[in-house]
Amino acid sequence: YAIRNEWTTPLVILSLILVGMGEGALLTVLFNVMVSASPKELAGDVGALRGVANNLSTGLGTAFAGVVAVGLLSTIVLSNLAQSSIPASLKVQVDLDNVNFVTNDQLETVLGETSATPEQVSEAVRINEEARLLALKASFLVLAGISLLGLVPAQGLPHYVPGEVRLGEPPGRGRRGKKK
Repeated sequence: YAIRNEWTTPLVILSLILVGMGEGALLTVLFNVMVSASPKELAGDVGALRGVANNLSTGLGTAFAGVVAVGLLSTIVLSNLAQSSIPASLKVQVDLDNVNFVTNDQLETVLGETSATPEQVSEAVRINEEARLLALKASFLVLAGISLLGLVPAQGLPHYVPGEVRLGEPPGRGRRGKKK
């Protein structure tokens, strides 16, 4: 519901705020668990490592999200153009090797410098709008799927709190992981 062409609606703004708060809460808990699970003498090193991991994951995640979004946009635009009524003579006048997110006004400006008719311009704008929206939705779906992969290594975390493990129990699942 958050990805629409009307980016000023209260629902979109609220959705983006909730996503940001959820991400921040998740990272805070994750890094606090990592720091509290380490020995006190390594707290400084773990804190520094946490910062490096945070910055690196933010940078790589942003770059990957951009690559996925632009790649999907390019694929969708080229696919929709191949099925559209826009003539090949107009397509060669536009640089389709460098498809990127552009506003409708920017697209209209570029097409205004070509031999495009008003109908062809409106068709190109329609294709652009649909492709942008679909690329963003698909990108978030791909990123959500990749985020779920984080549950796999999380299954290896022990199911106990400090002080709960009794002597003689093997490390790993703790009391909660045992079947009664």
